[in-house]
This record gives sequence, structure tokens and C-alpha cells, in this order.
Amino acid sequence: MRERLAHRREVLEAETDLDVPGSPPPPTDPVRVVVEPEPRLYADKTHPVPDGVRAAADWSWRLLVIVAGLALVGWVAWEMRLVVFPIVAAALLAALLHPAVRRLRAAGLTRAVSAVTVFVGFIVVVAGSLTIVGRAVGDQFEEVVDRAEEGLESIQDWLAGPPFNLSENQFRDWIERVVESLGENQEAITAGALSTATLAVEVVTGIVLSLFTLIFFLYDGDRIWAWLVRLFPRVARGRIDTAGRLAWRTLTQYVRGTTLVALFDGTLITILLLVLGVPLALPLGVLVFFGAFVPLVGAFVTGALAVLVALVIEGVVAALIVLLGIIAIQQLEGHVFQPFVLGRMVRVHPLAVVIAVAAGAYAAGIIGAVVAVPLVAVANTVASYLTGASASAPASSPSTGTS
Repeated sequence: MRERLAHRREVLEAETDLDVPGSPPPPTDPVRVVVEPEPRLYADKTHPVPDGVRAAADWSWRLLVIVAGLALVGWVAWEMRLVVFPIVAAALLAALLHPAVRRLRAAGLTRAVSAVTVFVGFIVVVAGSLTIVGRAVGDQFEEVVDRAEEGLESIQDWLAGPPFNLSENQFRDWIERVVESLGENQEAITAGALSTATLAVEVVTGIVLSLFTLIFFLYDGDRIWAWLVRLFPRVARGRIDTAGRLAWRTLTQYVRGTTLVALFDGTLITILLLVLGVPLALPLGVLVFFGAFVPLVGAFVTGALAVLVALVIEGVVAALIVLLGIIAIQQLEGHVFQPFVLGRMVRVHPLAVVIAVAAGAYAAGIIGAVVAVPLVAVANTVASYLTGASASAPASSPSTGTS
């Protein structure tokens, strides 16, 4: 009897557990349903264009906008070249002279006294150099004319021999043809003279504007830069200021290094001409010095004039020696001195230098060839900083080097 009641109780408890309302259902294992994604050939069904094509199109129109902006800036700069180029020249000179201003201010001189002292010293050096060159040309002018006549006769005798075998009559016929062509093109020559006179006026105006701008860059460069920075949005002023400081440091190092390289070329070529006894050695050396500011080709092109003078005055042998000497100096400068001086100052690839010089010369002549490489160096520095690839900014600010 007791066993029957116990069994009955177990059956009732089991039925009660199954019939409790609201009781959760027994747990079951979840079933994972895997849905295979549809193959996507296009980023947007409404615009069936492949992702690569859309990315290329995005880059293309942005690059076109950038190129158009740069072309517009270049066109405006060329149209206002009488103002823009003197300001650029003043900036390059300020980059060369601002370390001296900084040292004078560190020695305790005022801003005005430091700027005026450096500016006057620069004018004295330039004027003194031109005076020395002018006196050298004046003292040797008669000698150069006499020896040039002798040199032309020797060149004529040389051309009369093998392998040219040019007779005196043929040589005179060539000279007469040159004179006749000059007479036929007299109008073009007159127009060229007028354009040359206009160019001379523009050059004088540019020099005056450049010197006037230079004195203010030396005196108030940091304040001018601070005013330019305030033109940008407040959130971007810090990065703009740092980028400007880095750009100014790069420009300063480039100008100082290029000046040393130009001094190296001019000095060695002057010594070579003095050893060979070529007249006008000092003026030709000064010309090579200024030509060296055009990278790669400037010193060699101006050195060609020294070869021509040596040919006319000293003869073929002296001209060949001068030519070989210029080639050797250029090789020494390009492979030893220039990498040592510029080296890590301005990190611009040689291919970029060649392209920059060619593009600058094509767009703006000699002036474009001179300013192309520093512009590329500054742009490279600023781009490296903005992309996070450059070092921290220097403590000095643009134009004066003062904090």
C-alpha cells in the first residue's frame, strides 16, 4: 500500500511540472543559418562603375584642380613679374643675410641697427666688387683689343690649314654675309635695341624694389610672417607657422650652400685663367660665380665665355686647357664639394633638380631657372612636414631668424 501511494505521488509531481503555465520551454540547440553573400561587382547598384574607376576619377579631377590652381598662380606671377621677381630676389637675399642680423641682435644691437648694418655692408660689398671688376676691364681693354686682333688672325691661319682648308677669300665672304644680314635685319635690330632699353628700365626698377623689400625683410621679417599667419584659420595657424619656419630654414641652407658652391667655381676658374695668362680673368671669374647660381648648367655656360676669350686671345691650345679645366672643376664640384656642402641641408633628388631647372627656364628664362630649385626644395620640406615625415621646427622664425 505504501509503495502504491509513493508511486502515485511521483506521477502527480511529474505531471504538475509539465503543466505549469508560463514555464519556459526546454532549451534547444540554436541552428546557425549561413547566408552566402551575393557577389558585388560594383560599389553602388545605382551607379554601375567599378571601384577602381571611381577612385581614378576622384584622383583625376582633384589633380586637375590642383594643376589648374598652380597654373593660375604661375600665370598671375608671370603677369606681375615686375613685382613678384624682385620680392623673390629679396627673399633669397634675406635668407643669405639674416644669420648676420641674428648675430648682431644677439650681441645686443637693436633691430633697426642690426638690419641697417647688414644691409649697408651688403651694398658696400656688391658695389666694391663691381668697382674692382670695372677697373680690371678698363685697365685691360686696350690689351684685349690688340690681342684679339692677333688671335683672330691666328684663327684665320688655323682655318686655312687642314682639315678646313678655308681660303682668305672664303673667310672674307663669310664676314661680308654677316654684315649684309645685319644690314637687312636693321629694323629687327632697332626693335631689339628698343626692347633692350625697356628691359634695362625694368631691371633697374626691379633692383630698386628688391633692395627696398630687402631692408624691410631684414628689419621686420618676423612681424610680417606673424601677420601672414593670422590670415589663416585659428586651428591651422600652428601648423602653418611651423611649416613656414621649416621652409625658411631650408631656403637659408640652400642659399648659403649655393653661394659657397658658386664661390668655389668662380675662385678656381679665376686661378686657372690667371695661371694661363688669359686677360679679364677676374671679370670672367665673377661671371662664373653668378652663373653658378643656376644649378647644373650655369657655371658651365658662363665658363664657355672664358673658353671663347682664351681661344681668341691665347689660341687653340689655351682654349682647350681652359675647357678641360672647367670640366674638371665641374666634376670636382658636382661629386665632392656640392654633396659635402649641401648634403643633408637640402634633400632634393637630382632628377627633380633637372626637371625644375628645365621647367623654370622654359617658363621664365634665367630667373625661372634660378628660383626653380629653391622653390622645389621649400615645397618638398613643407610637404614632408604636413605629411608627418619631417623633424620638428626650428626655433627661429622666417626672414629674421628671431624667435
